[in-house]
Amino acid sequence: MDTNIVGVGVGITDRFRSVVEEKTARIETLAPRAQLLEVKVTHRAYHQGRMEDSTVEMTLTGKGPVVRAEAVDGDKFTALDMAVDKLAEQLRRAKDKRVDARNHPRGAHYEKGSGQLEGIDVEPASVDVLRAVATGEVPVQHGEAEEEYTPVVIRTKDFDAEWMTVEEAVDRMELVGHDFFLFINARTDHPSVVYRRKGWDYGVISLLAQAPPEDLSELAS
Repeated sequence: MDTNIVGVGVGITDRFRSVVEEKTARIETLAPRAQLLEVKVTHRAYHQGRMEDSTVEMTLTGKGPVVRAEAVDGDKFTALDMAVDKLAEQLRRAKDKRVDARNHPRGAHYEKGSGQLEGIDVEPASVDVLRAVATGEVPVQHGEAEEEYTPVVIRTKDFDAEWMTVEEAVDRMELVGHDFFLFINARTDHPSVVYRRKGWDYGVISLLAQAPPEDLSELAS
């Protein structure tokens, strides 16, 4: 695995390079197929130089998906330690999930022994429940009142679309260390997003439209 170290606003000393080589040895052990580890160190000063910090960003690329981690601290060596720990933890989680997926296949599957479909935890609503909803016996919960408008800064990023399964999208989200991940569901061709819920639960939201209607295209032009 090659290692590329760059500094932004800070010089990269031989001592820092040697520490990076020493610290990242376990990354190579956890990701033997990785080909390149990019380490970016950014130094920033605030309040007229009275406060300083360093951000260490690590990006691991190879035959598998990209894995990223970053950490910020007043000392770049401490930030490096924290970033390496995050990257190693993400690689360990990904490895555990691959092993778990092999041993416990997710999704609906047919059990030959019982002759039933397993892996489905959704139960259809009963006739009584459907009737109660139709007649209004079940109260409808309205959404909370809209919060007062406050101007916000919206950052925009564009990415190439990637087709993958929900399980692969969850793995990619874990590897990049984000709380959500956008993708095209390979099973439905719908634009979708997986997101992290409390604990180790995940959610999926999909858009049913695969292409914008003509009238919306005119609005965007």
